[in-house]
Amino acid sequence: MRSTLLGILVNLGLSVTKICTGIVGHSFALVADGLESGADVLSGGVVFFGLKIAVKPPDADHPYGHGKAEPIAALCVGLTLVAAAITIMVESIHEIRTPHHRLPSPYTLVVLAGVLIIKELLFRHVGTVGESIASLAVKSDAWHHRSDAITSAFAFLGISIALLGGPGWGRADAWAALCAGVVILYNAWHQLRPAILELADIAPDPDIRTSVKEIAARVPGVLGLDKCFVRKMGFNFYVDLHIIVNGELSVREGHRIAHLVEDSVLKELPQISEVLVHVEPEEELAAKGLARVR
Repeated sequence: MRSTLLGILVNLGLSVTKICTGIVGHSFALVADGLESGADVLSGGVVFFGLKIAVKPPDADHPYGHGKAEPIAALCVGLTLVAAAITIMVESIHEIRTPHHRLPSPYTLVVLAGVLIIKELLFRHVGTVGESIASLAVKSDAWHHRSDAITSAFAFLGISIALLGGPGWGRADAWAALCAGVVILYNAWHQLRPAILELADIAPDPDIRTSVKEIAARVPGVLGLDKCFVRKMGFNFYVDLHIIVNGELSVREGHRIAHLVEDSVLKELPQISEVLVHVEPEEELAAKGLARVR
């Protein structure tokens, strides 16, 4: 949440600076870049409040917590990227078709150089935070910063071509903005897809499932493993696991082994919030063609 708030403040300052400089310096590419930063401010706000909701504890209406607010926030971020890209592309085409173009002012390149450095540093910082907590929303927010850097790079290239080419090359600025819009649209899909898949309960990283089964197999009394389902809910994971034990054991003993499995998984994998263990008798090994745990 701190990294997201930092991004909001930086984007707000950059958006105002780029739009004002672009208008005064006659660069539509820089104005488009400023609009993209403005979209970053809105998306950052969505991520910030999405994270606040996602970390709320379970309640009567949400027994599994509020984790789905996190991919919903990521989805909103992706949609703002789409809106920003389409706006930039439409306005770029309009600028390309406009017959009279004034050359951008050289000082706009200085502004863009500073923006490129700031946005790339911000992308790396926020991206690292997103990876460390496996947050789609924060990683999407990081890609917003990378998209802004890409837009700035295209704007820098377009303005440079216009200034070097002289009169008649003013459209290079608008063409740069159009290319940036296409790249942003691609990045938007890159961010929307995982958010949609998570909302549809796609299976998470298979390494988590493998780790759960390895830990459960080491518990004394577990003869085999059957089903193992893992689902992601915000920052946490929930596990449904079927273990096989000696069919002659008492209900009390089978229950004890199940609790040992649950405690072992929760201890070794802190990102897992809950483990639901189902106990099956040893006869299921042969019936289901499963191998005994050694």
